[in-house]
Amino acid sequence: MRREIEAAWDAVIVDLLRRAKLVRPDALAAEINAATGPVGVEVTVYVVDHEQERLWALPERGKPTPPPLALDGSAAGRAFTLIRTEEPTPGETPYRLWVAMIDGSERLGVAEVVARRPPDDPEAFRSRCEVMIGLVGHLLTAKLPYGDALHVARRTRPMSPAGELLLHLLPPLTFSCHGLVVSAVLEPCYDVGGDAYDYAVDGSLARVMVLDAMGRGLSAGLTSAAAIASIRAARRNGGQLPVLARAADDALLEQFPDVRFVTGVLAELEMTSGVLHYLNAGHPPPLLIRDGRVVKSLTGGRRRPLGLEDDSTEVGAETLQPGDWVLIYTDGVTEAYDPSGERFGVSRLTEVIERSMADRLPVPETLRRLSHTVLEHQGGRPTDDATILLVVWSEVAAERTQL
Repeated sequence: MRREIEAAWDAVIVDLLRRAKLVRPDALAAEINAATGPVGVEVTVYVVDHEQERLWALPERGKPTPPPLALDGSAAGRAFTLIRTEEPTPGETPYRLWVAMIDGSERLGVAEVVARRPPDDPEAFRSRCEVMIGLVGHLLTAKLPYGDALHVARRTRPMSPAGELLLHLLPPLTFSCHGLVVSAVLEPCYDVGGDAYDYAVDGSLARVMVLDAMGRGLSAGLTSAAAIASIRAARRNGGQLPVLARAADDALLEQFPDVRFVTGVLAELEMTSGVLHYLNAGHPPPLLIRDGRVVKSLTGGRRRPLGLEDDSTEVGAETLQPGDWVLIYTDGVTEAYDPSGERFGVSRLTEVIERSMADRLPVPETLRRLSHTVLEHQGGRPTDDATILLVVWSEVAAERTQL
């Protein structure tokens, strides 16, 4: 009997992969349930909105679409925020699991898995469901570029042209590998202007950057896009940090004769030694966090903003210890004002990050809560872009990004 059950679940995976070859993005939810029907399981896929506040069900033709679910205070929300599977309480009917849906380390949402009857082996059932939802997360990401339905499902309001430009230029919010987590958050997610981030991890070298272009709207987005593209091209041609900065200078000076500049931090971490090299182009200094405390600002490697030529080749250096966090942020975080005119400030940023780390949450969840604290301070959406990126050199932190 056990072998028959395992064979049936293997058939689900094979069938879902077959169906996914020609499925439209808007029909993915229906094909998932067509594949899981033979094992007596129905799946509702929920994707997280760009604000990371609620979970929204993917519409399925012929079925009513469930209402959105809040991340705070719900079983579905706990599965998402803590990256785990929420199991039913004893005797609950129908038998329901909430499974975190991730692609690699990127939190996409959750899946509600309902069984027609309680499984004979709940632990084995949960394990099979987690494998299946892992596949669903990969398929959702693979189908995302081919239609608009999956993009629309994550939006609660219209996206500005600048937001649309940068949204498709940036990498996923979170990446992890053995010994490393890189995670970012960017607000306002629907109307971002000049803020951007990027990363690339190859071999033992992790490269990251956070940028803040002057101005607002589409002009700032175009400025930031030009900086990202020039830095990526130089990086992929084997350039070191000073070369990357000069490539951005050249591109901005060539494309924008009216003089546009971008502040930013460009950094690279050698993961075997823990040595962090960085350039700071007119940007707030990154914070080094060790043992749950902010221990210093990284004040080296200074040069003028990108787009304002600077022949400086000074590169800052810091040797990290295992478990260290490096926080890079734009001034939209510390310059956020509450209704009375009080700045959020570096001291409050330090206090909030230290308090959040005490909860030992997954890195992307720590960052989500930090970002929401900044928004709450302002009493609404920011008037300036606010971007935060964390680089965490920790095997334990990397493991916590996985289901």
